[in-house]
Amino acid sequence: MESELKELNAAAPPLPESDSRPLLKPESENPVSSPTTSIEELEKKYAPYVRFDVYGPMGLGDLPWAEKFLLGLALMFLLPVRVAAGTAIVVFYYLICRFCTAFLAPNREDEQEDFAHMGGWRRAVIVRSGRFLSRVLLFVFGFYSISDTSGSGEVDGAVITESADRNESEVLEGYGAIVSNHVSYLDILYHMSSSFPSFVAKRSVAKLPLIGLVSKCLGCVYVQRESKSSDFKGVSGVITERVQEAHQNDFAPKMLLFPEGTTTNGDYLLPFKSGAFLAKAPVVPVILRYPYQRFSPAWDSISGVRHVILLLCQFVNYIEVKKLPVYHPSEQEKENPKLYAENVRQLMAHEGNLILSDIGLAEKRVYHAALNGNISMPTVLHQKED
Repeated sequence: MESELKELNAAAPPLPESDSRPLLKPESENPVSSPTTSIEELEKKYAPYVRFDVYGPMGLGDLPWAEKFLLGLALMFLLPVRVAAGTAIVVFYYLICRFCTAFLAPNREDEQEDFAHMGGWRRAVIVRSGRFLSRVLLFVFGFYSISDTSGSGEVDGAVITESADRNESEVLEGYGAIVSNHVSYLDILYHMSSSFPSFVAKRSVAKLPLIGLVSKCLGCVYVQRESKSSDFKGVSGVITERVQEAHQNDFAPKMLLFPEGTTTNGDYLLPFKSGAFLAKAPVVPVILRYPYQRFSPAWDSISGVRHVILLLCQFVNYIEVKKLPVYHPSEQEKENPKLYAENVRQLMAHEGNLILSDIGLAEKRVYHAALNGNISMPTVLHQKED
């Protein structure tokens, strides 16, 4: 055997010197692995979640000295004052809710728990104080003024003829739900100050100190991962009933729905989930924007704690709201919730000058994983499109 190997080696032609180069090109010569190219392609692919403010992706960008100086001042003087004032407001409203719900048992239907259907002076105090204190809390956070307008539009030949100069009570007449784009957790605080609606929340929210009771007074629909009863309708069924009830009863709490299912940077509109439109009831589309110069209030690709700190360190924050007239679905849209959802989405994109995107929460998680280094950029960029 050894002699045969020697003969084969002797018979094999020698490798030319030119073949001694490495089989793989250096990383710097590979355009896909170039950091600059990869980041640009990544931001293009996941554009709805990209931050363009001074603080950069994940709020970890290299800040100029002027911004570091302003941030340092805010951390020392502004942040403690806003945290103390905000905490005091939340505690005060919690005490109001505790007083108004004393000796009352919450509604416990369909594995939900809330006080939203209480009536009389209790409900009036909770709603009016809640709207007022929500606006005060926004003021404490730097939203000193809110630009609030209404508008009209046209989608697929269904013209909304209401004029834009009507008062808010006329614009928001006879609807079951508010449909809003989702940019930040601040969206909920604004809607609380405007109409005090119910919304969908995780079950864990109901158990949070202070916030748990407030969410029950709002009438939140809690997400259930498992059903304990055989006749459980599911979250979609509960939402549909709530929207229909709000449409038929002016005293029932309205539902606030974010059909995108996640937050964006505010420039895009993701595909709508049709569950929000199963009730076949009219909806009010609302478009939110957060103009900024330094730090973007959009909660897209940044941790919650870091976002709150940087938001409270910004001296002035801005919010622009555009309420569209009540959207009454056609018979075709009532029979096809997906069509209803898409037409409302097209209207909101047109009226709000938003860019339509076809990606969703799954792609957002991939983008976050890439930013955190859990997935290599070449892997992300060469993923198969759905």
